[in-house]
Amino acid sequence: MSITQTCASAARSLHAHKLRSILTTFGIVIGVAAVILLVGLGDGLREGYQTAYAPMASQITLSKVKGSVVGGQTHDLTDLDVKALEDRAQPSAVATVTPVVSGQAMATYEQAKYQADVTGSTSDYLTITDQELAQGEMFGDRPSNQRVVVLGPDIATALFGTSTHSAVGEQVRLGRENFTVIGVLASSGQNKDNVVVPLKAARSLFGGADRLDQIIVKAVGPNRVKAAVDEITPVLDERHLIKDPSKRDYRVKNMQDRVDKMNDTLSFLSIFIIAIGAISLIVGGLGVANIMLVSVTERTREIGIRKAIGARSAAIMKQFLTEATVLAGLGGLVGIGVGVGLTLAAARLMPHIAPKYGTPTVNSAAVAIAFMVSLVIGLVAGGYPAWRAARLRPVEALRFQ
Repeated sequence: MSITQTCASAARSLHAHKLRSILTTFGIVIGVAAVILLVGLGDGLREGYQTAYAPMASQITLSKVKGSVVGGQTHDLTDLDVKALEDRAQPSAVATVTPVVSGQAMATYEQAKYQADVTGSTSDYLTITDQELAQGEMFGDRPSNQRVVVLGPDIATALFGTSTHSAVGEQVRLGRENFTVIGVLASSGQNKDNVVVPLKAARSLFGGADRLDQIIVKAVGPNRVKAAVDEITPVLDERHLIKDPSKRDYRVKNMQDRVDKMNDTLSFLSIFIIAIGAISLIVGGLGVANIMLVSVTERTREIGIRKAIGARSAAIMKQFLTEATVLAGLGGLVGIGVGVGLTLAAARLMPHIAPKYGTPTVNSAAVAIAFMVSLVIGLVAGGYPAWRAARLRPVEALRFQ
């Protein structure tokens, strides 16, 4: 019997028991669909994370370790530290050095109030933190002691309502001082309740002649972050009289480490997702094996008749293996349709209900692998029933009731 005739015979046999065949393939359908959907969601999550944080992968943050004492006195980060880092030898892995002063103050406009996180920095602060303006402008060349402010989107909405464009040019009160609104930040998922003011204006709010809460260093590229860290730490160690690197009075954090750790987590999550889908496929394979064993029992007399008229054991085995493979393959095809459909539906919904988690995508490799695995499971699941059918003796098979 040719492979075409074998497939046709398998199709007729499955069609004769339509409901049983449909129920048997449910496990395969669910497993294949789960793999495609979950891998698509994982790819979307990875893409969303990369989109959100990759632009800041070159960013290095220096902050003071609270309560640290070296040589009997506390060493703050200061403007002189910034100057020392800027006066570096060329060529350098460091692109920019930006001082930051931070604190909290009550933002007030008429009767509306909002507890705001205040950041004092220079005009390139938005660039290094990958933020954009929805309205207005940044400080530019204004004096660093001028009382101007850029509002975060949540604060602008809380103080001025939904028409945030009306905020530009208005006066708001931060603490006990009045500031003129010159811009509103675009909503980007970060620092929504933050306001940005010039460095000296922030110091007038929180005090401190030259003390800094952070120094943000930007490397010339993500691949030069480690070189930049190796470049700036000796400078600060010398200025802060650090002899033992484990007892530094400042902390170094870089976004590249966070991105790498998150990528490792997402890789583990992808493996976990595939394992879940594999379990579903295995359960589906057990269903196929069970139904093929039932089929062998039901068709024992048919097998005996075929052997009695000259059918070889190999032909019997090939027929049952083909039936199992066709059954699993059909389940795989339906699973692909369901999985791709759910992934495309999620791709349309996710940007509206959870934009920060990225947009799911159909992974063609996952589709191909899931289908091939379903076929392999069909072969494996049908192996024992096919072997059992092939080794039946014609006389015993014909006597079976």
